[in-house]
Amino acid sequence: MSQKASSITSLISAFARAYHVEHDEPLVFNDFAARELITSQELADIGRNMTQGIHFFHPDADRTFGDQSDRMLKWITQVQLAPITLSRAAYSEQVILQETALGLKQVVILGAGMDTFAVRHPELEDTLEVFEVDLPSTQQLKRERLHQAKLVIPQNLHFVPMDFTRDTVSADWTDAAGLGKVKTLFTLLGVSYYLSKSDISRLMYHIFTEMPAGSSIVLDYADENLFQEKGQYHRVEHMVKMAEMGGEPMQSCFTYKEMEQLMENAGLLIYEHLTPEDIQHKYFGQRTDDLSAFETIHLIHAVKK
Repeated sequence: MSQKASSITSLISAFARAYHVEHDEPLVFNDFAARELITSQELADIGRNMTQGIHFFHPDADRTFGDQSDRMLKWITQVQLAPITLSRAAYSEQVILQETALGLKQVVILGAGMDTFAVRHPELEDTLEVFEVDLPSTQQLKRERLHQAKLVIPQNLHFVPMDFTRDTVSADWTDAAGLGKVKTLFTLLGVSYYLSKSDISRLMYHIFTEMPAGSSIVLDYADENLFQEKGQYHRVEHMVKMAEMGGEPMQSCFTYKEMEQLMENAGLLIYEHLTPEDIQHKYFGQRTDDLSAFETIHLIHAVKK
């Protein structure tokens, strides 16, 4: 992913989390710090761009919403933008906290963007080392935003500048990143769709080579219906089209058996697997708004044997 695209993607994800906290109830994921990392101008620009593109997502928008831009933005955010972001953030944080209670020593967030985990959990500063891996430009932007918001960078938060989607991740990358060879949890969220299957397999193998048993990964992936499923309001189809128009086409989707084999090749076993139906029940059940689990997107937690 290009430097510019990475920064824009990270800001849009932060926008979705911040919008959710300010406008939705009940909360799927309470990222109360996300708003601090977005300027007021960016907040307005993202919202305006979303509503101006309403007809791409909802051809009958004029009759449905009239000129009510607030309703348009809420609909686009809840239907298209937020469901994947919120559910994967909620799930990964749940697993991180559970694993920390069981002795986890470090977490590595691959493609961290504007992640706020370390900032929101100062109580873990002496317990858990947090490594954020992302492009140098995205990390510089985040440092600037933390400074502007007067948010102190915790001592346990470490920035590892790397384009892990394109750079070769060697078996000794743990030393270069400053990682200890202790029980580690990796998160790989919003990334697997954009990599080839061979690249994902190679990445998984190398990041776990030096890690001890009990280390694990949380990731989301698209199932084998990604390129056929249209989804509610055609939102799956829209997601695929938007990625292609943005110059970063989606490349990979998996059957569960394929994902199971990929994990096996890296020395891992799938500990938990959430289907879209599971995600709906766990995070979006009983809601009366438009937030619902995104079709074709699954979550897994896999553990090294």
